[in-house]
Amino acid sequence: MLPKLLLAALGLALPSGTLAQTGPVALVDSGHTIPPAAPEADPAPAATAPAATAPPVYHTAELPPAFPGGPAALQKFLSKELHYPESALRQGLSGRVYVRFLITEAGHIQDAEVVKGLGAGLDEEALRLVRIMPWWTPARIGGQPVRLSYTLPITFRALN
Repeated sequence: MLPKLLLAALGLALPSGTLAQTGPVALVDSGHTIPPAAPEADPAPAATAPAATAPPVYHTAELPPAFPGGPAALQKFLSKELHYPESALRQGLSGRVYVRFLITEAGHIQDAEVVKGLGAGLDEEALRLVRIMPWWTPARIGGQPVRLSYTLPITFRALN
């Protein structure tokens, strides 16, 4: 049988002659007491400063972000800096690793992550390449720089 207090909390009828209590109640069960909840404080006054909100992250923009020097310079950078992992070479593994990252309003690269990888050290190499890239020219909407999520495919070809 459920204790009387639980029945009252569930809104069930109490046997006649039982007093119902209004207001905060201390719950007691097998020797453990849970004190009544403290009254809630008044909400904060309207004069408090609102919480800072993060600027939005876009996926497309009027003017897309650009690697310094353009696509040809990006290919040259990747070719020069890429170090093919030994394990991938031994396996003859090649293909594309897709890396997503955030380009900030200042052109910095943040939060790089592999969204589709190949393993055998190629994912780690793709992340390393993205992390050592120079600052990009940021995307723009309405002439203003914005944060943009960008996915870059990096192609690995094992030449035998």
